[in-house]
Amino acid sequence: MYIYLTSGTGEFMEQVKNKYPDEHMILLHGEGNSVLIHETEGKSVFATPRKFEVLDSVNELEERGFFVFNNIPVTDEGRPVFEHRFLNRARAIEDEPGFVAFRLLRPLNGDTYIVMTQWNGPHSFEAWKSSQAYKTAHAQREEPTGVRQQNIFSAASYVSTYSVAPQEEEA
Repeated sequence: MYIYLTSGTGEFMEQVKNKYPDEHMILLHGEGNSVLIHETEGKSVFATPRKFEVLDSVNELEERGFFVFNNIPVTDEGRPVFEHRFLNRARAIEDEPGFVAFRLLRPLNGDTYIVMTQWNGPHSFEAWKSSQAYKTAHAQREEPTGVRQQNIFSAASYVSTYSVAPQEEEA
């Protein structure tokens, strides 16, 4: 399975989505831009997408709610370690109230993985961030004595958030 992302104005992304009604696409709106997700086994219909392979998934992505993209730049040497850690995680997030879906996305170009989670709304995501499951998932790993911790990240990670409904302009 693959996920392709493209971004632009909400109006243009809506036109692209409407042009391909048989494709599984979800239009997301964030601060300053909109993103169109195309999840498929085949090729993308986008002209210049960001391309990802889905390494792990939980549940179907739905056209509702709140999406969080944790963008994590990983070195080439660090990819196997990063993927191993994520594929062997505790999976406690899946039992959190308001959790909808999860995708671990490996970039086909570039170095930035995306850990995509979908929630019922921003309050569900914020509640998870305050939970014991979050603290456990993000605790520092203890390395065996004498083993130098390898820096697998090529830059700082950053989070992008999106809603399926367009955000209201502040007055």
